[in-house]
Amino acid sequence: MLVLGIETSCDETAAAVVRDGREIVSSIISSQIDLHKAYGGVVPELASREHLDKIVPVIEEALERASVELEELDGIAVTAGPGLVGSLLVGVSYAKAMAFALSKPLVGVNHIEGHIYSVVFDNPPVEYPALALVVSGGHTNLFLVPEPGKYRVVSRTRDDAAGEAFDKVAKMLGLGYPGGPVIERLAREGDSRAVRFAVPRMGDGRPDFSFSGLKTAVSKHIRESGLVPVAAGAQPAQEVKDLAASFQSVVVRSLVGTMERLAEEHRPATLIVAGGVACNGALREASREAAVRLGIPVYFPSPHLSTDNAAMIAAAGTVKLMAGERAGLDLNADVTLRLQNIEVEDEALRRSRVRYRL
Repeated sequence: MLVLGIETSCDETAAAVVRDGREIVSSIISSQIDLHKAYGGVVPELASREHLDKIVPVIEEALERASVELEELDGIAVTAGPGLVGSLLVGVSYAKAMAFALSKPLVGVNHIEGHIYSVVFDNPPVEYPALALVVSGGHTNLFLVPEPGKYRVVSRTRDDAAGEAFDKVAKMLGLGYPGGPVIERLAREGDSRAVRFAVPRMGDGRPDFSFSGLKTAVSKHIRESGLVPVAAGAQPAQEVKDLAASFQSVVVRSLVGTMERLAEEHRPATLIVAGGVACNGALREASREAAVRLGIPVYFPSPHLSTDNAAMIAAAGTVKLMAGERAGLDLNADVTLRLQNIEVEDEALRRSRVRYRL
């Protein structure tokens, strides 16, 4: 089965051709980092305009590199949400037009589900149940995956996503955008014990994440210590490197500690760590150590598949197409789309007599 994947949820215009859900025949990504760098983050209006300019040449290049004609495609998979509405609409509209013109089956894919499937290309087949940590600039969630296509949220962030916290701390320190790579690089030369930050924990005992308080603690330390943000073109002082290392250490301990706690509770056969922050070396090393303690494997995507890409969308879409799922021409962008196919009632909800679907 040859599936064309299309991804335009945020600031990458991407297209990929994937065979049988596990072989990348071609993968093209047009990044907008340089466009948004001056603003310190993604500007939605600029992102959607750039997608409009890039989507046709990106898809054409993906097909050309795969040596695949449009008629040879068995289906089209497109990110339907969550994400920026203007960006999503570009991909969804183009995918629907292609599907209609070519009479090809179409499926919409949840962007977060795509990240979970990003590990299928470079690892052995996932054994279920799996526990998947998806951590990026927009998402920080832990999912219990009892079988392919079934998801239950067992942990989520209550405020900032981890990647967003990296970006905001980098901005405080004058390190530019995106913040994750530069903080990781500086942290290698810093002392992670130099600044004491508490690992965020929920007062109600639930295994959720919170990074806004940590971000505030970093801001307070900068203000009280008199630390001067790094000037453009200047070399960061050792104090900046120590702060970067201390901040990163707490984020990693929060992510991995919660994942290990929930793995001990749910006893998965596989751990998955995916999303843009999965590129972080400290997170990968801590996750491997946790996997050893738990006695189960942990799978990561390749670095180039950790950030937004269309190969993961095609992989997730292949499973849906093979299961007979189809989207109609009424498919629309959904900025709040959730992985929500297992009904859950936790203790707090039982007490309040409220049921909801995660």
